[in-house]
Amino acid sequence: MPSLKIDGVDYEFEAGMSVIQVCDMHGIEIPRFCYHEKLEIAGNCRMCLVEVKPGPPKPQASCALPAADGQEITTKSDMVEKAREGVMEFLLINHPLDCPICDQGGECDLQDQAYHYGGGRSRYDEHKRAVEDKYMGPLIKTHMTRCIHCTRCIRFAEDIAGVPEIGALYRGEDMQITTYLEQAASSEMSGNVIDLCPVGALTSKPYAFVSRPWELKKTESVDVMDAVGSSIRIDSRGEAVLRVMPRLNEAVNEEWISDKSRFSCDGLRNQRLDRPYVKRDGKLQPASWAEAFAAIQERLAETSPDRVGALVGNLVDMESTFALKQWMEQLGSPHMDCRQDGAKIDTTDRASYLLNTGLHALEQADVVLLVGVNPRKEAPGVNTRLRRAYLNNGTAFFSIGPEMELTYPVKDLGNDPNILNSMLGGDHEVAKALSEAKNPVIMLGNAALAREDGTSILNACKAIADSCNVIRDDWNGFNMLHYAAGRVGALELGFVPGKGGNDIAAMIGAVGTNDMDTFFLLGIDEIDMSYFGDAFIIYQGHHGDIGAHRADVILPGATYTEKDALYMNTEGRLQEGFRAVFPPGEAREDWRIIRALSEVVGTALPYNTQSALREAMAVQLKDVVLDKPLKAAWKAVSSPSKTYRIKKEGFEEAVLNFYQTDPISRASKTMAECVTHILQKKQKINNEAEAA
Repeated sequence: MPSLKIDGVDYEFEAGMSVIQVCDMHGIEIPRFCYHEKLEIAGNCRMCLVEVKPGPPKPQASCALPAADGQEITTKSDMVEKAREGVMEFLLINHPLDCPICDQGGECDLQDQAYHYGGGRSRYDEHKRAVEDKYMGPLIKTHMTRCIHCTRCIRFAEDIAGVPEIGALYRGEDMQITTYLEQAASSEMSGNVIDLCPVGALTSKPYAFVSRPWELKKTESVDVMDAVGSSIRIDSRGEAVLRVMPRLNEAVNEEWISDKSRFSCDGLRNQRLDRPYVKRDGKLQPASWAEAFAAIQERLAETSPDRVGALVGNLVDMESTFALKQWMEQLGSPHMDCRQDGAKIDTTDRASYLLNTGLHALEQADVVLLVGVNPRKEAPGVNTRLRRAYLNNGTAFFSIGPEMELTYPVKDLGNDPNILNSMLGGDHEVAKALSEAKNPVIMLGNAALAREDGTSILNACKAIADSCNVIRDDWNGFNMLHYAAGRVGALELGFVPGKGGNDIAAMIGAVGTNDMDTFFLLGIDEIDMSYFGDAFIIYQGHHGDIGAHRADVILPGATYTEKDALYMNTEGRLQEGFRAVFPPGEAREDWRIIRALSEVVGTALPYNTQSALREAMAVQLKDVVLDKPLKAAWKAVSSPSKTYRIKKEGFEEAVLNFYQTDPISRASKTMAECVTHILQKKQKINNEAEAA
């Protein structure tokens, strides 16, 4: 390997690296403002200057300087220190002295580097320039006089988000950062520019003037707003979660999170269920835990087990799902399901419901077929991976489903699911492209399976994978992209109908025939409650959402920020979240409620602590390792067919409104503002364009 000297010490590096990358790799600190390892190199700020031999007798920007064998780099010479001090002096010429009122105070790169590399004085007496603040929507607050023109926000919007709405006007000292026609930033990842901004020019609008970083308790956890399972940090003060930030995890979310993950946290405090309720005289009334449990016990005592069903929702953790499953089995009911959208997922074949390629490996794809899925809305973190595949590999994308606006070119094949049948012969252009590709990918969405012919669609896609080189010993390109954080974990735990049990569609049908009349809904808020008719509904959840409005008994649970819990993301990676704050009022962790209820009913579960519950759960999850994605052996379609019975009706979108998909985001004032300022304005512009 080539080597160079840095401050007199020899270091090896890989060919193609820049000097700043070599320094970072070996723990040598180089200051920077514009450089970021995930963005294209700009070389704007000149703060990363170093001295190079052989080379010109002047400092050079290490971010744009290729490392070469035999180089001698000096990072602490008098020349370098004087140059950095000069750069810092120039940066501070126009920077306002408003650190005491700046939301970036205490975690500002400019503050830190001015302290370490600045001269402590300025020789400039001219008036500071002032720049008018720009409108960037309800999420990003701007103070553009503070901007140092690093262009990180521009490069993020262009390279990572794929929505080039942020750009620069004018030149030199007159340069200004703004959005296109000062419209709201519409990217689902726009909030990441707040973290990228090294000064206080772009800050969080919902978090403005709320708190200082040293006042916050920081808790590492896992996001549940989608099925990516992004690593996050929950910042809380007292009993309130004030903000959610991304944590670095290269295997999952890198250092990005979606706007919903970041900004919906204000919904954690609104419309909360903080005590049990029991319906009396047709109206829900506050009750004690004993009264709520007694009402449930009375109902179950007069109902046979085969008339009782259980459903778990999109945000439910694995411990609660496991506890509810065991309790239902002890009651003697086989009727349970975790697929509240009715998706026909093959629960006997793990490879049928996992993102088998893995999140990181998606960047290697060179041909991608999207079937009834919109990655941008359903999993923005996955969409950034696919965009990087396009930028690096020139990946060809094909889509079967509704027209959608993605961040890379996609060839729309139409919204006719029967196109899958035409691919089975091998003559279709997409079948040929998949067969000839080095790393082909088929990505299937829940919307494609949440229909009567979902099983046929799944088998057709698996047959295409078998015949088009999508499955190899070193590559599995068949992927199921989930949008519900609790779905894969529930499938792994087998929260599906037991022997003779009904799935969700059969349960609803049984209500109509009066064969089932009692349901335990754990976090179920996405179903039309009229389907349950006059059935007795026990709702356990954390918000007064759809399920709570229909319930006969309400048991208040805890959100993901209020409990230690396990989740499994769309690639089957087991992840652990931790409690940041305690639940409000009398609310409790879901598994504890189920355990207490099971004892009252007379079917006590055999554990009293979470560790004992996890030990019991581990018996079923024998090959599951924390923070490792699951591996699944591929099972070919048992009876491949040239044609499958697929209806002509087109696929529907699984996520129509990205900003409001669950009880937390629907209770969020910030997400409601996003709907008003971004979605509705965007729809108005589209309507006006069509009319013109």
